[in-house]
Amino acid sequence: MGTTLFLEYEDVVGRRSIIDRSPLAEPEIEELLDAFASVCTWTTVYYRWRPNLLDEADDHLLELAVAAGAKAIVTKNVRHLRSGDLRFEQIQILKPEQVLKEL
Repeated sequence: MGTTLFLEYEDVVGRRSIIDRSPLAEPEIEELLDAFASVCTWTTVYYRWRPNLLDEADDHLLELAVAAGAKAIVTKNVRHLRSGDLRFEQIQILKPEQVLKEL
């Protein structure tokens, strides 16, 4: 986990459209996010591989994965994360349903 990614999560779960559809109350959502953060392995990115992806706002995800030695990035945004000029063959880009099938 990195700061930029966590701030994105925080932004998404704080959106009124998400809160209104959630079975959790706002304090419970905050508590869940805090619990999630507490079990994440926090990673600092020391080297930026930019510009690389078509959507430059996604570059931080690839940089975080490289810095953390991740084996995969799980996302619905597969197309953007596979669009880079630089290839990191050790990192798979997977959709959530691919990961869930393997469980």
